[in-house]
Amino acid sequence: MTSGYTKANTINLSAPASAVSFGPENKVAVGSIDGSLRLYDLPSTKVAKAITKLGDEVASIAWESPSSNNLWIASGITAFLFDLEVPKMILSPDDDAALSVPLGEDEEDVLNELSISPSTKSLAFASDNGSVGVMNLVTREVSRMKKQHGSICSSVKFIPDRPTELVSGGYDSGLLHFDFVQRNVLSSFDITATPTENAVSLSPPFILSTAVSSTGLIAASTADGRLWLGTGGDKSHPSNSKPGKKRTRKWEGLRAEDGLFVQVAEGPVVACAFVNDQTLVTSTLLGKLAQQSISYKPAGALQVHTTWNAEVSVVAKVNALSVNGRYLLVGGISKDHKGAVEIWSSTQNSG
Repeated sequence: MTSGYTKANTINLSAPASAVSFGPENKVAVGSIDGSLRLYDLPSTKVAKAITKLGDEVASIAWESPSSNNLWIASGITAFLFDLEVPKMILSPDDDAALSVPLGEDEEDVLNELSISPSTKSLAFASDNGSVGVMNLVTREVSRMKKQHGSICSSVKFIPDRPTELVSGGYDSGLLHFDFVQRNVLSSFDITATPTENAVSLSPPFILSTAVSSTGLIAASTADGRLWLGTGGDKSHPSNSKPGKKRTRKWEGLRAEDGLFVQVAEGPVVACAFVNDQTLVTSTLLGKLAQQSISYKPAGALQVHTTWNAEVSVVAKVNALSVNGRYLLVGGISKDHKGAVEIWSSTQNSG
């Protein structure tokens, strides 16, 4: 059974939304370009708590664990940790941050994404100068990978069931797979431009976002309207799920021969996220939403079908997307040049 989403409500903001993230249950954190963050308990659109004076645009939000009320926020070159159990309604970094760690290498090296490892012991970060790094959340030690992207590093994700591996994507159109303890590259994949009739792509295939399913399938969305799906490390692939199949020494999700390109839009696909291991949602910059159903033929060939399409109505330009089992959130710049987060409710869970 496939399902989609229906528009349920809108959170209106005074400044454009730059990051959205689901926490425990239906808690939601919404960051803005003015350096503020607000918390909500859906379906309510009333602010439950706020964090102000972060100093720079909120680029990314990461909850310390699925059940935790500890929240990491990337703002400028700094990662801030807040304990949301603090009874105050309005928090600030100077008075209330449990930790404040400068992770950028200089003032221009702003952070773009934070990710927490499944073990909750590591925090990964991606930055403007192309670097990928990890902070050990037990020792607070910070390390950077030996190789970096040739341009902005837009995303970084840990790989499930691979305790020392992560994957990053950048505006150099490259995906890099690291052992973050050794800090070495284990594999890589470069996305090439789609040739047009004149053999020139209209838009470079910058990697704007990535997502990794719990079974190890990777999705990367690009500025030229495509989605790349890498199946080589997917444990649910027929060839990987045979009885007696030995576990590979490393994740093989970036193998070119196991990848598939899907043209999902004409413009930049700014966000992608797995709803579950077989379902992915995407959004373009201008708010065209789609849901993709992913499956395998018995011989192992990947099948991708679009099962739902919609368009945002209040957001003019999309900056962020987040999804859980019940809601899809789409945040960005509203048509009145302020900010908004559209709340879409899953039709499968509407009852």
